[in-house]
Amino acid sequence: MLHKTKGIVFRYTPYGETSIIVNIFTESFGLQSYIVNSVRSKTGKGKIAIYQPLTLLDLVVYHKENAGILRIKEATCAHPYHTVQSDPRKSCIGMFINEVLNKSVKEQVHADELCNFIFDSLIRLDALDHPENFHLIFLIKLSKYLGFGPFAKIELGALMLNDEEEIILDQLLVSEYEDDVKMRNDQRRILLDAFVRFYGNHIDSMGSIKSVQVLREILS
Repeated sequence: MLHKTKGIVFRYTPYGETSIIVNIFTESFGLQSYIVNSVRSKTGKGKIAIYQPLTLLDLVVYHKENAGILRIKEATCAHPYHTVQSDPRKSCIGMFINEVLNKSVKEQVHADELCNFIFDSLIRLDALDHPENFHLIFLIKLSKYLGFGPFAKIELGALMLNDEEEIILDQLLVSEYEDDVKMRNDQRRILLDAFVRFYGNHIDSMGSIKSVQVLREILS
């Protein structure tokens, strides 16, 4: 049966000579795997661009419960990015967010709310003039949708922050992406490390986040 749904590309892997398997988090069905044929062939040149990580899509998909790999009938870009790919800070933040999402988002519960949150967040990232704190606020907000947020005061002591950093954290907890929370680069790095530890305490599959080091360097 055909369904219309929004979706965010999480990742794709080559399949066969010309196809890909793309993992998309959909508004209607949560995380799904789709096979897309002929996008790596000469005739399909350019079509693979729409399946790059974090692309926001409007989809018409075939859906069958408990099916392993499904098919896409139509896919169009719902929001072409203006700055996410061209701004080194935003592209690095996007790489980090994509890695976190791939490691943390597994369940289909409240898929519509989570999908809409990610959609809205990425569109707002694209519009930001000063994205330096975006990833920190995103992690705080995402934790609520993953079932272990908001950050609880009882856990803050385990993050090993000093008084000044805890004041900044208190501001971040109630901030929106567009808010200007003042902090030094070293404080931003300390908070990022603390947040990654916080996620690791709640998600067994989290492991190490490879893009953290690049993010530290770009935002330093």
